[in-house]
Amino acid sequence: MKTFDIPKELKTRDAYISRIKPFMNKNIIKVLTGQRRVGKSYLLFQLMQLIEQNDKEANLIYINKEDLFFDFILNAQDLNNYVLSLSVKTKKNYIFIDEIQDIEEFEKALRSLLLDENNDIYITGSNAKMLSGELATYLSGRYIEFNIMSLSYPEFLLFHQVEDNDINLNNYFIYGGFPYLINLPLNNQVFEYLKSIYSTIVYRDVVSRYNIRNTVILEKLVAFFADNIGNIFSAKRISDFLKSQHTNISPNQIQLYTEYFVNAFLLHQVKRFDIKGRRIFEVGEKYYFENLGIRNIVIGFRPDDLGKILENAVYNHLLFNGWEVKVGVLETNEIDFVCRKNGETIYIQVALRLDEQKTIDREFGNLLKIDDNYPKFVITNDKFTGNSYRGIKHIYIRDFLMLETIVQF
Repeated sequence: MKTFDIPKELKTRDAYISRIKPFMNKNIIKVLTGQRRVGKSYLLFQLMQLIEQNDKEANLIYINKEDLFFDFILNAQDLNNYVLSLSVKTKKNYIFIDEIQDIEEFEKALRSLLLDENNDIYITGSNAKMLSGELATYLSGRYIEFNIMSLSYPEFLLFHQVEDNDINLNNYFIYGGFPYLINLPLNNQVFEYLKSIYSTIVYRDVVSRYNIRNTVILEKLVAFFADNIGNIFSAKRISDFLKSQHTNISPNQIQLYTEYFVNAFLLHQVKRFDIKGRRIFEVGEKYYFENLGIRNIVIGFRPDDLGKILENAVYNHLLFNGWEVKVGVLETNEIDFVCRKNGETIYIQVALRLDEQKTIDREFGNLLKIDDNYPKFVITNDKFTGNSYRGIKHIYIRDFLMLETIVQF
């Protein structure tokens, strides 16, 4: 018996569906992780729709821990009992559990349910460490994770049914890519919606989960990251800065709080990579916001910050397209992004514009010092494209964000 309805109108996110599809009908748990409100629930519905199209006899079981109806499912035993009560032995059981981290010891129930090869399991969650840690402990090799992000720029255009132009790119930079924005006018009303999401992430996924009392320090720390996108950080440097603002917090505490933000997908942490030594630095990272709209409601959208926003948008687009991204270090020089995927490597520099010779020398010069033949790009807000300098391609930001296969540009 189906206890839910699949929404009639679903805007398909084909990039994710195509990645998940090869693992459907396999005895392996499909884990969809990501920030709240990025569309994980709707992806579950899209997968259900796809299953129903291919298997008319499919038995779909859906649990949404944000729905009060499922409040009685508190622990692994409750979860296991409920699923078994709806399972059908003669059919394939497709089990969907939304925001599973709110169920105590959920991993034990999953391990038990996975013993039945007639079960095909899909789960979502908004806490990276809780999911990866518990699943790795109890179900190593029996799950695959898909990180779901806010809408990419092409998805934003598709969802809002608008064309690719500077106005819509600017809207994307200001309001971000939460799917629900298609139901709101893109004006200041959106910020009220974004504030509610931000509050939920901070107070439910961080403050409540980790029993934090001093929320003022948390807010100041998020504001610091919002104001310093693209800068290399150390916990001590942040601690010294906040101390100058009459806020005392130890480097260890900052490290812990920052980890909480990353676990809740508020921020992405990017490690530094020594290009010559081929090693990861243990200290000093960059941080980028998962959603630009959230970043902007923390400290406001300021035109002077466009360079930072460009860099954040480039990073998010690389991540969306499946690249593993690091900050490059070449002796005393920095390469914004060293990106790897399927044996390919690309190097990327991001600048607001190339209107001064010293900027041109820095952005292209740093890339020229890399002694290999992998593709290298400089991405800017300059509207002319197609130029290259000694094999390094210059791309306009809007063109870059529309790319699916970056290497072939």
